[in-house]
Parts: sequence; structure tokens; C-alpha cells
Amino acid sequence: MKHQEGILQMHELYLLRRRVCLLAAFFAVALLGSLAEAAPQGVTKPTAPVITKVEPPNWWVGLTPEVLLLLSGHDLEATHVGCNLPTLRVSRTQATAGGNYLFIWLKMGADTKSGTAVCRIEAPKGTTSFELPLAARAPTVGKFQGLSPDDVMYLIMPDRFANGDPTNDEPAEAPGSHDRSKPRGYHGGDLLGIQNHLPYLKDLGVTTLWLTPIVKNGATQDYHGYGAVDLYAVDPHLGALKDYQDLVAAAHKQEMKIFFDVVPNHVGPKHPWVSNPPLPDWFHGTLQHHIDSFSPLKGSFYGKAGGQAVGNDPFESLVDPHASIRMKRNLTEGWFFGILPDMNTENPVVEQYLLQNSIWWAETSGLDGYRIDTFPYVGRKFWANWHTGLRRLYPYLTTIGEVFHPDPTVTSFFVGGERRYDGIDSALSTVFDFPMFFTLRDVLLRGAPTGRIADVLQHDALYVHPDLLVPFFANHDVPRFASAEGSSPAKLKLAFGLTLTLRGIPEIYYGDEVGMPGGGDPDNRRDFPGGWIGDANDAFTPADRTRDQQEIFSYVQSLLKLRREHAALRSGYLWHLASNESSYVFARESEEERVVVAFNNADQPRELRIPLADTPAQKAAAIGLLFGEAKAELAGKEIHLTMPARSLSIFSLN
Repeated sequence: MKHQEGILQMHELYLLRRRVCLLAAFFAVALLGSLAEAAPQGVTKPTAPVITKVEPPNWWVGLTPEVLLLLSGHDLEATHVGCNLPTLRVSRTQATAGGNYLFIWLKMGADTKSGTAVCRIEAPKGTTSFELPLAARAPTVGKFQGLSPDDVMYLIMPDRFANGDPTNDEPAEAPGSHDRSKPRGYHGGDLLGIQNHLPYLKDLGVTTLWLTPIVKNGATQDYHGYGAVDLYAVDPHLGALKDYQDLVAAAHKQEMKIFFDVVPNHVGPKHPWVSNPPLPDWFHGTLQHHIDSFSPLKGSFYGKAGGQAVGNDPFESLVDPHASIRMKRNLTEGWFFGILPDMNTENPVVEQYLLQNSIWWAETSGLDGYRIDTFPYVGRKFWANWHTGLRRLYPYLTTIGEVFHPDPTVTSFFVGGERRYDGIDSALSTVFDFPMFFTLRDVLLRGAPTGRIADVLQHDALYVHPDLLVPFFANHDVPRFASAEGSSPAKLKLAFGLTLTLRGIPEIYYGDEVGMPGGGDPDNRRDFPGGWIGDANDAFTPADRTRDQQEIFSYVQSLLKLRREHAALRSGYLWHLASNESSYVFARESEEERVVVAFNNADQPRELRIPLADTPAQKAAAIGLLFGEAKAELAGKEIHLTMPARSLSIFSLN
């Protein structure tokens, strides 16, 4: 019951965070729509066709044989479209929304050269033209690298990390948006601030940065990035496209990687499409008539305790081969929390648009992978096609899906590598290990049996590549571990100790390495201390950290250093050695070495005798302490362990 209550509490906070963040933006949509349609009195609308936007804004020769262009403007009912380059051919066009949009399918010959294509549009009300820059592809060496178990991920909310350029704190187009005193306002963090602190991150020991969405958002409270109004622009609060390109290049020079947070499921409620969609079925439903993402199924449908469905969307219906479409439709076609417009990813034009957008961000920056928001809410056929299109160009690109659910039988369904009951392989590289997240918090904060860790791990057989799972104990959707009920500095260390020694690619939430406090959203997204000129405390530098901050930082840094030095801790196979109510002992074995990790969650010392017969450690001749304060000795074919209270220690076996 404690486990269920813990899951319920955590997910209710997640749901609340989503609702509160989005409600304010939603109420502005109706006004936005009316303003978009209105014209000043006495002003005659121009009769000649006008183009206000071209998406994508540029492309690359030799990248794809075709590019789909979406032009916005008015009076774009084209009767003919032609381009000045003979190797370009317009295969078809489609004007929509009374001429406010024009789709152009542009075939690119294999011998197309770089340059600028000028395309002319003929329409009943006149002619107009647009330019499409075509560039040669840059060298791909050192780009699109993907992840391996050698990596350690670090999650950053750019607006809350560091202010590198105060001139973009309040862009002219977003007056009144910047106010550090408002928890939901923009605080001034930006891409340059992250780049300036790459040495700090390198010194800590992380290898990969995951940034929450950097695309342009529309509301003064959209600092988090999940309310997109332009999928081809960097939010001006964070900088410009060149700032993102520079950050990726600088990270690569430091042998670090960058992950882009992509959200094909929905856009923000202030996106111009909401009041004037490019196609009638561009979204699932309309602003006036749509369903929400809340499933009609109750938790009791699958025999869960009463009220469980409030805490968790029942993704069970998506993995259930016996569930009808009615039981699934709200999840895959509903507007997220009834607010965020749901993209109709079953529409092939929408599918091509979103795939091209992801290709554009990869090609224009050299990023190394995608973190995918709200992964289960998008139809699986879309994911199969999206991944096929991406991997054709970037075979090593890693994709990590967000599946916010505590059950590994559910989360594993969404990972690629095999066809599921629907005949579809999503091709998703991996998922965040939410089952381990819930378990670590239950064990460390709520006194759940430590053996629950082994229970999560025994489900690894459900995954094609469990070594690519991403274990974590905190992110931007839940209260900070340091401020959670039942927490302490010692327990925070244990959370790091387990996350950084279990199998998989660990993720760290910015600031946890210095014990940053924070309750529910938005308090869990405080500014990193020292990221702003004038901050009283600068946790980026050892001399200015408090003693408590330095203690946590040194602990994490030491663990990451040990992980780099020992292949077994990065990619070694995990073997259970002992598990009970308060202790879990496991081995990590690589070709070169074996290590043992001993975790004691009891509030008093524990002694264990662990038989080694028929285990990978059975031939061990010596045992030595690498980390922590436990004591161990080999006695015949047993390890005798003496573990301090609330401790994690690491030993080498020879």
C-alpha cells in the first residue's frame, strides 16, 4: 500500500504540474484567434499573394530526395509553382485554409548543387516568390553520436541554469515575461549560460546534456519550453539558432553530447495553427471540439486499488491486445490535459512535416539524440515511420522515450527492437527507467523493502537492451529529492550511489549534485545558485560552495570518476548476490574485472555472509575497498560484509 500511495502522490504532482503550467496559456487562445482573424478598420487586405513564412527555412542537397514545404500567408491558391534550378521539380501542391497555406512537394535531383533556389508562385490574384537556401552537408564526424552505457546524462532547464547573455532576458516580442521573483516567469537562463559552464559539467563527470525544449514558446509562463508556437525557431529568451549550434559544437569539443527534447505529440495553445490549422485534420479535433487525454478506464479495470487511475494514466490499455479502440482513443487522440492541441500524427502530411522538423534540427546542429516527451500518447505507426526516416540518415542517433509509469511490463512495451502484438516495432532506442525511479524513492524515502530493487531488475528480460535503460531518481516533473518528505543528505547520497552503479545510462537532474532544495512545480525548478551575477552563493565554484553543497558534489564527482575508471560499473553485466528487506548486494562483471556494490538501507549496521559458489565471484582470491566505509573479507567461498547504517560501498574482486 505504501508503494501505491507513493506512486499516486508522485504522479498526482506530475499531473498538477502539467495542468497549472498550461491553464494560463490556454485562456489566451480564444483572444489570439480573434486577433489573428481581425484586420484594422479602413485597411484593405492586399490582393496579391503574400508569403509570411517558409518551413523548413532551408535544406541540404543530397540529404533527402524530396522536401515538403509549408508556406504561410494569404491568397496562396497556386495555379503553378516553379523554381529556377533545373534539378528541382515541383511534384504537387495543395493550397489550404482559403489560401492561407500552401504545401509544396519539391523533388530534388541527385545532381542538385548548393545555392539558393528561387521559386515563383502563380495564383489567381497575382504572383509572388520565395527563396529556399540549399546547402552542402557539413562533415558528420563527431556528430549524431548516440549514447552508450559509458555515458552519464545531465538534465538542464535552460531558463533556470545560468544567464550568459542578459540582453535576451526580455525580448521585445515578449514584454513583461522576465521576472526572477515569479516562480513561473522567465528568469534569464540561456544557451550561452550553459556553454559557459561546460567546464563545470566536465569536471563533475557528466558526458551528455539533455535540454528541455528550446523551440519558441508563446506564453509568459512557458519558460519550461513545452508550449511551442514555432517548431523552427529557438526561443528568443534562450538566444538564437547560432547559440544552439555553438553550444553543440563546444560540447563536442569537450567530448560531450547534446540531446534535443522533441514533442511531436502536441504544440502550445498559442500556436497560430490552433485558430487556423493548415489542414482540417491537422489536429485531432479543434479548439472548440476535442477530447482530452484522460482515459475512460478506471484503475479497477485492471484490478488496481481504488483511485489508482487518478495517479497514473492507464497505459495498460495501450499494451493490452484485448483493449478496444474506445479504451485507447483518449490517450492517443486527446488534447493533453484538455489543453495542448494534439497533432494528428495519422495524417501523412503531418507525419512528413514532423519528421522533416526533426531531421532539420539534427542536420542544422549535429545533435546526438532525442528525448521524446509524452511518448505513449502518439500512435505507434508514427514512431515506426519517424524512426525509419531518422535512422536512414543518422543510424547511431539514440532516442529516449518518456513513459511515466511504475510498471516495467508497461514501459518495456514501448521500446523498439521487436514487433509487439500490433505488428509494429516502435524502433525507440530506450526509455527512462520510471519503474526504478518509483522504487528508489519508495525504498529511500518511504521505507519500502529494499528487495524491490531486485524486483525491478528481474523484469529486465522484457527489454531488448536493458543496458540502455536510463535510471534516475529526479527530474523536472517531481519534487526535489532533497526536499521530499523523509529525505536527508545521507539518503540523497544513497540515491546517487544506486543510480550511478546500477545497469544503464544514469540521468542527473541539474542542481541535485549540490543538494538543491525544491518542492512541487515550479519550486523544483529553482535557479542554479551562481548562474546569475550577484547571486549570494556560487555553487559552480568549489571556493563558493557551502560545506553541505561541497560534500554532495564531492560524493557525486567521486562516484562518476570511479565509474569512468571501472568498465564493470559502466557496462558490466549485473548479477544479484543478496537481497532482503534492508539490503541489496550485487556484482557488475565485465571481461576485465568484477566489482561488488553493497547497499544497506537500515538505520543500523548490518552483517551479511554471501555464498559465492555458482556466482561470477566464485573464483575471487581477494577483495578490496574502492568506495565507501563497509568492510569485507573473503572466507573460503563466502564474502563477509559489515555495512554501516544507510551506506553504499563498492569493492573490487580479484
